[in-house]
Amino acid sequence: MTTDPTRLAERVEKPAAPRRTSLDDTPGYRVFRRVNTAVLLVVVVVTLYPFVNIVAQSFSDERYILAGQVNFWPRGFNLRTYEVVVSDPAFWNSYLNTVVYTVTATAISLVLTTTYAYVLSKHHLKGRGLLIGIAVFTMFFNGGLIPNYVLISELGMKNTIWAIVLPNAISVFNLLVMKAFFESLPKELEEAAAIDGLNTYGILLKIVLPLSKAVIATMVLFYAVANWNSWFTAFLYFDRADLFPVTVYLRNMISGASTATSVGGASGDLTQVNSNIKAVTMVLTVLPIITVYPFIQKYFVSGVMLGAVKQ
Repeated sequence: MTTDPTRLAERVEKPAAPRRTSLDDTPGYRVFRRVNTAVLLVVVVVTLYPFVNIVAQSFSDERYILAGQVNFWPRGFNLRTYEVVVSDPAFWNSYLNTVVYTVTATAISLVLTTTYAYVLSKHHLKGRGLLIGIAVFTMFFNGGLIPNYVLISELGMKNTIWAIVLPNAISVFNLLVMKAFFESLPKELEEAAAIDGLNTYGILLKIVLPLSKAVIATMVLFYAVANWNSWFTAFLYFDRADLFPVTVYLRNMISGASTATSVGGASGDLTQVNSNIKAVTMVLTVLPIITVYPFIQKYFVSGVMLGAVKQ
């Protein structure tokens, strides 16, 4: 086979195409990255400052709090208020109530949301559009405070755990997130499982749920935080102080505050500044969520984003 010398020379003398640089190498992207980092650092500082200030106040002496001298660091290190609050039996009873309410409500919400979202993810389901419409309708319209109160009272759920865990068992936002996630799963997996003899429940339990750990962990975090921080429902439907969650305990402490408050359950002559007591209670209230969050955070972003982009 002969080779044309002219074409061979053109190939040799033809300059190589310039190498395309990646986006990370461009000056504009480097500037954007620096500006973005600076802005996010400012946001982090602004977001964390109130919490850091609360923690500092909880360990500070009351005279420095009254003088407004507590910012990032405690002044006049003080543990007396922690001793007073943790020695109050009402606080620990409220704390136990909150744990029970949160675990129960989160479990119920997760089961209902998962099964409802899995059903809505099936496009061949008859009446699917109606079911989605009913769910979305409740995002914008509800019966109102008084009708809900009458309903809960007539059902005999006042002063029971069911008044906490049932009325808001399904969050429509979480439902739509899980629906989008289930729709993004490959249909071939479920078809293969059906061929192998699994029914609908077997496919959900053995195929779909093991692949949904990220979104399930995210839903657990969403529901647990919402239930842990909720106080108005318990304040509305509970008349007995022994049923109050810790958020109502904190709310009553804040709303009943004056210049100084004597904390019950401890020595009567020990009086603390309100801001110090409230800071201690706030820290003890949010501590479990802050402790649990790092273990779920790795699933958080992926759980929300999976299924958010249609391929």
